[in-house]
Amino acid sequence: MDTGDVPARIAKAPTHIIGFDEITNGGIPRGRTTLVIGGPGSGKTIFALQTLVNGASNLGEPGIFVAFEERSKSIIANASTFGWNIPDLVDKKLFFLDARMDHDVVASGNFDILGLLTSIKAKADEMGAKRIVFDSIDVLLNLFNDPLIERKELYRIYDWFCQTGLTGLLTVRIEVDSLVDQRYGFLQFMADCVVLLHHRLVDRMSTRGLRVLKYRGSSFAENESPLVIGPRGIEISCIRMSEIEYQVSTERVSTGIVRLDSMLNGGYFRGSSVLVTGMPGTAKSTLCGSFINESIRRGESALYVSFDESSNEMVRNLSSVNICLEPYIRSGLLRMYSARTESRSAEEHLMNMRRLIEEHRPKCMVVDPLSALVKSGGQASALAVSQKLIHLAKTRGITLVCSSLLSGGETGIENSEIKVSTIADTWIHLSYVVQGGERNRALTIVKSRGMEHSNQVRELILTDNGVTLTDVYTAGGEVLMGSLRWEKEESEKRENSRIKAQIEQKQRDLELAEAEIISTIDGLSKDLENNRVERIRLAEEERERNASLIKRRTELQELRSADSNSKSNKEGTED
Repeated sequence: MDTGDVPARIAKAPTHIIGFDEITNGGIPRGRTTLVIGGPGSGKTIFALQTLVNGASNLGEPGIFVAFEERSKSIIANASTFGWNIPDLVDKKLFFLDARMDHDVVASGNFDILGLLTSIKAKADEMGAKRIVFDSIDVLLNLFNDPLIERKELYRIYDWFCQTGLTGLLTVRIEVDSLVDQRYGFLQFMADCVVLLHHRLVDRMSTRGLRVLKYRGSSFAENESPLVIGPRGIEISCIRMSEIEYQVSTERVSTGIVRLDSMLNGGYFRGSSVLVTGMPGTAKSTLCGSFINESIRRGESALYVSFDESSNEMVRNLSSVNICLEPYIRSGLLRMYSARTESRSAEEHLMNMRRLIEEHRPKCMVVDPLSALVKSGGQASALAVSQKLIHLAKTRGITLVCSSLLSGGETGIENSEIKVSTIADTWIHLSYVVQGGERNRALTIVKSRGMEHSNQVRELILTDNGVTLTDVYTAGGEVLMGSLRWEKEESEKRENSRIKAQIEQKQRDLELAEAEIISTIDGLSKDLENNRVERIRLAEEERERNASLIKRRTELQELRSADSNSKSNKEGTED
């Protein structure tokens, strides 16, 4: 049976750019042409150079960078901020060629692109180059000022790549949002792989993104992914969420609050996600700090991410409720990280958190508050990042506790600000109860998947000795907390004490009466016994008297010795 020829798997050249190789399932096509399109500031040059540098330093594949716009010295200087050590690679593994041309040179016919390609091929053969970048090729094409020539020369370059077997990257300055209308829109049909980069403002927040438009002979992730230019170069947020199978555990980890552990029937599931919601001042951070503190006491590494509040302030504030984190920070078990949310996009914050997770490898993690990400690109962006963060934590078995700030009153608490409550495994809500001139805190477990949990409201109390939960007092359908609860409990204690004293006094009275009755019974028993003894004695005396009388009569009759008389006397006696 003829099954037909099985197509060979396309060879790929890894870029080692975080996230990109995952999107493309291995990297750019080896020995083919990749087109990188984007507007100003989108990261085209960085992407191309980073691919070249990573190939040279990580894979031993020398490369050539041909610059048609910016001077190579400027490119190298700019790239030095990423710590790539380009000067150590230059000449042996990297070669930079300044190919910037003047319009007059091209127009006069003194420029021949074939000659340029020939010289580049010679240099590639000399150093054994495997990769080559033509940066801002559109600058060169613009010099021809003739669409037909431009297209002809571009296909000449494409054919040259095919003949040489070099892995080529061409960058072109085109705004992605208007790609179809651009002069060089046809470029996407020519290349084997097309990568689109964009740089735009969303809610006044600068954002960058990457999308693979096409990839001949290979599958790839088609959706746009956030792109960040960080301290190590380009990083792409690619957290696959198409499949949501996680390793689950039935192990419980303590919340750090004994009574809350009881309400949750033992604590949080390890590796689960927990959301703590509430208005400002309801002690969300305190609950987060209690969890982290207990985790570190078990000897587990922990990560605390705080938005819009410095780590020093957080440590100081938590110490007021006997949560002392400073020693754990010094020991290295706890990593504290603080950032201002408006300083970067939500995706950038996610990538920073991902890097922290990779570096510190925590077993437990807190993000406080997660809702602050709304200020880094809007609600939709914050929700997407929150979902990715939860997914990231679950895939690594990290128990994640996040707080979320609610504002505008207590109505509609079932919808947290970033709408992430639906995917959190456990949802704890903190609220205020204002009565009797006091504002007190209340805690409720809205849900906790996979476990039996309390549905009761508890009062959250913060003291110098720590955090505790106590039962609220209900009277006639009214919930009493704080001083009113204390006064009611004290009143009940006094009433219980009074009733207890009355009962004890009654018991003593009854015990005394019982003793008197028992004493009386004892006296009567003795009288009864004496009476019984006296009756026995009298009966005995009567028997003795009768016996003595009979004896005397018998003796008297014997003395008389007169039978007749005795007989008559006897008969008389018997009569």
